[in-house]
Amino acid sequence: MRSYPAAPRPTPPLTVAQRSLAACIAILGMGSLQAAAAGAGPQQQVVAAAKEQIGVTLMYDPAYQKLAYPRGDVPLERGVCTDVVIRALRRVDIDLQELVHRDMKAAWQAYPHPNWGLKRPDPNIDHRRVPNLAVFFTRHGQSLPVGKAGGDYAPGDIVTWTVPPGVPHIGLVADERTPQGVPLVIHNIGAGTRMEDRLFAWPVTGHYRYPAAREGNRY
Repeated sequence: MRSYPAAPRPTPPLTVAQRSLAACIAILGMGSLQAAAAGAGPQQQVVAAAKEQIGVTLMYDPAYQKLAYPRGDVPLERGVCTDVVIRALRRVDIDLQELVHRDMKAAWQAYPHPNWGLKRPDPNIDHRRVPNLAVFFTRHGQSLPVGKAGGDYAPGDIVTWTVPPGVPHIGLVADERTPQGVPLVIHNIGAGTRMEDRLFAWPVTGHYRYPAAREGNRY
């Protein structure tokens, strides 16, 4: 005779005390998550937003595109190194497209527009150029020393480099480090957004914190 597995016994209903305990655990757990999110400083939110681009932005595409304004963007699956920073800062309601455009209109001569032969600001591309962001962060954020030790850089800091053959590059300092204590960086140098050990791979040309940290608070 063919045998069949015994039917599972029905799970007894939870008692009132058990239901109350489960409800308390759920409420406490939700409260902890909300508290953690609320307690995250700007730099943690920016780093988290940059990490979310990994596996989403898969290619490097420097093509000029007409963008919406403000908060315009190219498709998320593509972008350049500056787009990593732009998208991450939008997590904390900072729109570099609008801010750089306004600042260039107010202080045109402060920006390296002769590099591109421009006669007026262009909100489609100005904020996506590393030299322009370097000027903006110097004018409105904190321009920090270019250190040679990993401890000189905090999560969320913005770093610029010159990469061969003399091309400006930009990325964000991550909240993870190598076993030697060197922070990883989140950037797009050609194969989409990645988090890599590249902080000291090229000459560092700028070190910025934006928005600027409050006095006595490194975020």
